Amino acid sequence: MTPLRTTGPPDGIGVEAATASGTAASAEPAAKPRRRFPTHLVVFIAPAAAIYTVFMVYPLLDSLRLSMFAPRDGLQTFVGLDNFVRLLTDDLLSDAFWNAVWNNLVFFAVHFVVQNPIGLLLAALLATPTLRGRGTYRTLLFLPTTLSVVIVGFIWQLIISPVWGFVDTPLLGQSSTALVTLALMSVWQYVGIPMILFYAVLISIPDELTEAATVDGAGAWTTFWRVKFPLILPTVGIVSVVTYVANMNAFDLIYTVKGALAGPDFASDIMGTLFFRTFFGFQLQQGSSTMGATVATMMFLLILAGVLLYFYGWQRRVESYQL
Repeated sequence: MTPLRTTGPPDGIGVEAATASGTAASAEPAAKPRRRFPTHLVVFIAPAAAIYTVFMVYPLLDSLRLSMFAPRDGLQTFVGLDNFVRLLTDDLLSDAFWNAVWNNLVFFAVHFVVQNPIGLLLAALLATPTLRGRGTYRTLLFLPTTLSVVIVGFIWQLIISPVWGFVDTPLLGQSSTALVTLALMSVWQYVGIPMILFYAVLISIPDELTEAATVDGAGAWTTFWRVKFPLILPTVGIVSVVTYVANMNAFDLIYTVKGALAGPDFASDIMGTLFFRTFFGFQLQQGSSTMGATVATMMFLLILAGVLLYFYGWQRRVESYQL
């Protein structure tokens, strides 16, 4: 008899099917392990965030809130934007406010035009490889930054005093020269900050770039403006906005030298001294916490406008290079 044969798939088909099913099973992505929350980041960030919130964020928000209230019948009453309207339209307050804003812009302009270019020049000289004693010069130029504003103001008052100093004209006693003189005193003290920032970027520029420019026949002046300066443009913007923020918040030097009245005849009055007199009062002027908060809010808005102008008008247009 002939044995019966069972029908089935041809040889190899079963093996191929098993192999295909195994491949399909292995192609399925394995479940990724769930990442643990990085609790160590919270441990490191929480203290700084708490301190910043308590001493920066909360006072700022509370000043914004207080600027929308006014004392009426012994109670703080919500008045909306009435304080801002009064600050900008009242004859007495508006004149003092716009005078302080203008003086603040002049104070910043002197720093922007004098301090930052001098800082860039000093940084370029210190970055010269052939200069001997660079560390000593760098320390001496940065040293005034560490001095107290009271000491700086007292020393410069003696230097430019018509009685004790080397100047016959009372520069701090004339309305036309008081503000610029105070700004130049501040420039002398803080020129080391832009110098160090520019210096840190200049020494990070690869020597290959300057050597290639030298080989092509470029001199030191051309190499700086055509090779180095385009590379430090982002730092120029950062230094400019830092200068703007610092000068719009200026107070201590003018208060030390000229007092809260920022004389003569309010010629050196800036936003910081105006805020001090408005909030705390001075002599016959009665202080007002709500109007003081309004002045502080306007300071914040002016600073915010300058920072936004930097971000959207400068930073997006300047190309950064990886050094």
